[in-house]
Formats: sequence, structure tokens, C-alpha cells
Amino acid sequence: MKTDICIIGAGPVGLFAVFEAGLLKMRCHLVDVLPQIGGQLSEIYPKKPIYDIPGFPEIKAGELVSNLAQQIEPFRPGFTLGEKVTTVLRKDDGAFEVTTSEGTVIISKVIVIAGGLGCFEPRKPEIEHLEKFEGKGIIYFVKDPDSLRGKKLVITGGGDSALDWTIHLASVAKHLTLIHRNETFRGAPDSAEKVFELARAGKIDLLLSASLKGVSGNGHLAAVSCIDAEKRERIIDSDYLIPLFGLSPKLGPIGDWGLSQDKNAIPVNTIDYSTNIPGIYAIGDINTYPGKLKLILSGFHEAALMAQSAFRFVYPDQKLSFKYTTVNGVNAF
Repeated sequence: MKTDICIIGAGPVGLFAVFEAGLLKMRCHLVDVLPQIGGQLSEIYPKKPIYDIPGFPEIKAGELVSNLAQQIEPFRPGFTLGEKVTTVLRKDDGAFEVTTSEGTVIISKVIVIAGGLGCFEPRKPEIEHLEKFEGKGIIYFVKDPDSLRGKKLVITGGGDSALDWTIHLASVAKHLTLIHRNETFRGAPDSAEKVFELARAGKIDLLLSASLKGVSGNGHLAAVSCIDAEKRERIIDSDYLIPLFGLSPKLGPIGDWGLSQDKNAIPVNTIDYSTNIPGIYAIGDINTYPGKLKLILSGFHEAALMAQSAFRFVYPDQKLSFKYTTVNGVNAF
């Protein structure tokens, strides 16, 4: 199949890139290894509230994905989901040949890498019998908070995800314990204070300077053990253990395409978020540059500038004329 722009990654930034490209009459095809659009927002925390999207004081991650899908619908993008891009070759005419793990071939004038953190895996605690209970009481992502209603939960971690999910699930769980190995948290101070307030009110158990020791059960997780601040072992009845130690990002096959790399990220020129290879751009969390902020709204800005630059590859004989949507509206193909 042929397209103007092949976007690798169908997360929020990749989806918004379709809109910005569509305004300039460029057609897009998105490829994502996940079976649905939305990236981490759909796969990891679809029900999690997001507070820093302009115009939305609060919006659930899944709702944001739905809104983005509706916004780009007039531009009729193509999708190849559940497949991983494995190779990228430049043809004699300058176009790119993109091949996926399932043999799908996409010919594109421009490539936009919007792969978020790339290929990512959750960082797992180093305890015995972990694999035995994965999917049977040990989960690394909360996809549906309602499925945990009335359950006994143990969350471990000290970053924003651990704090946010503790706050959100405190009113859902029958009993919730947060275990953190330090006395202070790495996450937002406001979130940390809310967790301390929940603990003071007796709505959660908070174990600081404590470390996870083990898990046990018969076919399904039944208990979690930890070593508390006094070096005593504590056994906590638990239906679910949610270790939230962050994600370990890897570029995966992208790292073999000749792109410059910097600690599992792709350096870009902030004029247009182009990479060291002409015609290939990187937007969103996958890129890096001085002052980079890994925020969805930053990725939206990067997508807009990328599209302006990509225009010259798609329409080399045309002059780009910038127009406001408030004047011209949104004109589909």
C-alpha cells in the first residue's frame, strides 16, 4: 500500500499527527504493535484521569483517545494494528519501504516515529515465584479499576503511578496497602500529601522504608510478605499485587535503522523534530532534545511543526501556505 506519511505508533501523539498532516492534504497510515489505537493510554491506564490537556480540566485517558479518533476521522487514515515495524529501506526514488512483522509492506514518502517509549516492559520486583502469579493476582497495569472493586490490594512503588493509583483505588478496594522502600516519594508532592492524608484517615495502610519479600497462594495470589521499617516480616492478605516501578524502555527494531540514539531515545532538531535521516521524524516520548518534557501536549506541538516540514517531501513542487482552522475550517480529502 502507498501513503504520504507512515506513522509508527498510534498513541495520542501519533493520532494527532494525522490531524495536522490532514490539514495539509497529506494522507497517513499508522502502524502499531498493539491491537488497538491509543498506545499506553489504552493499554495501561484507559480509566486514569489526565489533567494537563488544554481545554479539559479532567479527561479519562480512554476518552482522550476516542476524541482524537473522532477528530481525525475526516482524514480517513489507514491502520495496521497488532504488527511491529521490522525494517525500513530507502528506495531509489527516495520513498521508504516499511515492512512489518507480518509481512505488510507500506510505501511512504515520510516516516514519523511516534512510538512513545518504544518497546517497553514493566520493571519487575526481584522476588521468587513472581511468574507463577502473573495474571493470577499480580498485574503491572490497571486497565479496569472496577474489576478491583471490593478486593484487597497491595501497591508497591514510590513514583507518580504508584501515588495516583493509590489515590484512585483507595475508594474502590476493600483494603489497600502501599509499600515503598523509602521515607519520601519520587512523585508529585501534592499526590504524596494526598496519600499521607489517606493513611492518617485510616483509609489505606502505608508502609514506608519497607521492601517486598515474597508472594504466596494456591493457584491465585493470596498473600504478600514484606520487611517493614523495624526489619520485621509482615504478611498481608491480598487478592492483587500491583508493582509500579516504572517501565524499562527499549528502542527495539528502531535502533537498527541508522538513526542517532541517546539513551534509548532519538535526538531531533527542534526546528521540525527531524532526525539525522532526511524524511524521518520523531515526535512524542521517543525523541530527545535539550529541555524535553515528556508530556502529551508537548508531543502535540511537535506533531504540528513536523507536519509543516514533512510537506516539502510530500509536495516538493508546491509552496506551503499556512492557514488557520478558525478561518478555513477542517477540509477533508
